[in-house]
Amino acid sequence: MKLFIEYLRPNFRRMSLGMFIKFIGAIMDLLLPWILAYIIDSVIPTKKIPLVIWWGVAMLACSVVAIVTNVVANRMAARVARDTTEKVRHDLFAKVSLLSTTQFEEVGLPSLVSRLTTDTYNIHQSIGMSQRIGIRAPILLLGGIFITFTLDPILTWVLIGVLPFTVATVYFVSKKGIPLFTKLQVQIDKLVRTVRENITGARVIKALSKTPYEIGRFTQVNDELVAAETKANQVMALTSPFMNFFLNGGLTLVILVAAYRVNDGLTQPGVIVAFLTYFTIILNAMLSITRIFVSFSRGLASADRIQGVLRLKPDLKVVPDGTVVKASVPQVVFKNVSFNYPNGGKVVTDLNFAVPKGTTLGIIGGTGTGKTTIIKLLLRLYDATKGEIQIAGRDIKSIPEKELHQMFGVAMQKDKIFADSILNNIVFGREITPEQVQEALVAAQAQEFVEKLPEGLDYQLKSNGSNLSGGQRQRVLLARALAGPPEILILDDSSSALDYKTDAQLRKALRQLQDTTKILIAQRISSIQHADQIIVLVKGQIAGLGTHENLLQTCPEYQAIYLSQGGAVA
Repeated sequence: MKLFIEYLRPNFRRMSLGMFIKFIGAIMDLLLPWILAYIIDSVIPTKKIPLVIWWGVAMLACSVVAIVTNVVANRMAARVARDTTEKVRHDLFAKVSLLSTTQFEEVGLPSLVSRLTTDTYNIHQSIGMSQRIGIRAPILLLGGIFITFTLDPILTWVLIGVLPFTVATVYFVSKKGIPLFTKLQVQIDKLVRTVRENITGARVIKALSKTPYEIGRFTQVNDELVAAETKANQVMALTSPFMNFFLNGGLTLVILVAAYRVNDGLTQPGVIVAFLTYFTIILNAMLSITRIFVSFSRGLASADRIQGVLRLKPDLKVVPDGTVVKASVPQVVFKNVSFNYPNGGKVVTDLNFAVPKGTTLGIIGGTGTGKTTIIKLLLRLYDATKGEIQIAGRDIKSIPEKELHQMFGVAMQKDKIFADSILNNIVFGREITPEQVQEALVAAQAQEFVEKLPEGLDYQLKSNGSNLSGGQRQRVLLARALAGPPEILILDDSSSALDYKTDAQLRKALRQLQDTTKILIAQRISSIQHADQIIVLVKGQIAGLGTHENLLQTCPEYQAIYLSQGGAVA
């Protein structure tokens, strides 16, 4: 509820005007049966046709005003719902962009996708319907009851006698139904996750002939979603038949009592006609309130889920230490660094190494030894469980996130290429000159193939660069990382798709970046053998640290890797 109030507050003036217009339209609707009763009981007996015509014109005028005001108010309500949902969606996306990796993994990508889509849609529907019907229905309900009091209080009391039963129905159904909609959204998250896995893994599924298996898995998740939605809607659907039963039962009693009162001369026929019309208005108003109640229940459940993300507080806080950047200290230092993922065992243990400014560090090791984890810690996607990481003598916990990330140029194993031009994929919203772009293309060995493309740098790439080869994709990503130009360049197995000649040219270009500290993660020793120092990781620990020649003499693990890749130890 707080989310609704917070985001609707800027639109209160517009909403108030819309409510006023809705109020006028509802009053016009309420006047029509009253005028009809007056015509039947007071005007027709006079047998004055002009008077009947004038009152008929009055009814027509009320109808026109009711229609116009409802159209205007509904359009205003739609704009308020649109603008509010746009703001919610914008703030939610901005918040998601700022979540730490830990928070991102806790909430889950499928859940974030459904919150940005399904949940915001539910909020849009709730806000729109609350304004379109939520204002009109209560006015018609209360106004109808009030006017029927003026027509015949006895008959009105008969009608009011059934209202407590309808209120009790709404209360008990809401108590049971709202939690079911929260569970429904969780099932939607599971469906989104399953669909996303099937789409991204389509090639693997086809290659392993697992299409029937995945169809079965999707069917199971889909059936669970259908069951959850059916249960929630069945519970909420109880309101309509119960309210119809109570209100129509009240209508039956009203007609029965009215017959006796007309027979005794206590009520006029026109009053009964008007009363039955008002009863229909009241019945429709109650049913409309039921619809609002169902929509609002879904919106409230979705608002709670969105608010849960918006309320997440940064868990990677900046801790100022007042340290001044020093030119004489190593650019990157790891001191007794250990790390374990949440609910997992240790990934890296007691890492100690230093990388002087402008030098190259190579990192090699088997799968799962913690190579990429080192990079994530350096970028402060996670905080180290133990130890300290420094950049130019400053603890990375004391460096603001924006300043920290601007120091880096990064090309990871599974980086994303966006459906945009090559130029925009390289620039990526940064203030980079055309000269810097060209220099990055040359260093990344991408200039040759880019110049051969029909539109050059303006060539439009498909999502994830599906219209490029693997080597071309990697060179575009390398150009993006180099275009900064960065103080620290991180390449995480980002040349694996390059042929040996291109890889050698890339290494030569990187050696010329004397002001940039390079950290290279590779599977091939040839990609890092010219590094100033090389770290060999085994089970998250440093098994060897030194130059290529030194490790060949002193590190058995490095020797084994070298031999497996066709080398020969002297």
